[in-house]
Amino acid sequence: MGGSNRETGREKANRTQDRLQVRAEEMDLIREAQGGSRAAFDALVHHYEHQVLRLALHLTGSEHDAEDIYQEAFLKAYRYIGNFRFECSFYTWIYRIVTNLCLDQLRRRKTRREDHAVVVDRSGDEIDMLATVSDNRSFSNPARELDRKVLGERIQEALGKLTPRERMVFELKHYQGLRLRTIGEMLNTTEETAKNTLFRATKKLRAQLAELR
Repeated sequence: MGGSNRETGREKANRTQDRLQVRAEEMDLIREAQGGSRAAFDALVHHYEHQVLRLALHLTGSEHDAEDIYQEAFLKAYRYIGNFRFECSFYTWIYRIVTNLCLDQLRRRKTRREDHAVVVDRSGDEIDMLATVSDNRSFSNPARELDRKVLGERIQEALGKLTPRERMVFELKHYQGLRLRTIGEMLNTTEETAKNTLFRATKKLRAQLAELR
């Protein structure tokens, strides 16, 4: 029993050491990029490009907008890498750029018409919010398929009534699995403000969807 615990502790220590090593290597790349190394910046892009594209795709619901934001985010990162002060991780810094670009896009668009019934998690896998049956089985239960479509429309309608910032906080928390502290950093606000925004968003959604229970 004790040996097992010691092994678990050793594995945890190794994981911590690995994370510290990766962070140290990342900091070195940032310093090199700040010194003008394009190769170092390209290495940072290569490490985060898939996460950035997935985040932009999920938050905007549009492949076209996601690709535009992906390009603009890394252009901004390249332009302002000299302003990076090592007070947060590069992950948080680039996500902050992406979320702000997405917020601007959502404000311009005002409402999102894409289907929110399917969302993309951090690993890139699709998750059906409504946990529906597959298409080839839905024909055997048309009433359930109709309910699915009605609920999907109501979810879209409810999300559409949130402010862009409320929707952003809600999705970063529940679909991206980020901590409120991290969300606050990304949106240049405090953890408490992010928490209050999430509370308002959740309250609005519950009120909109209450009659469907």
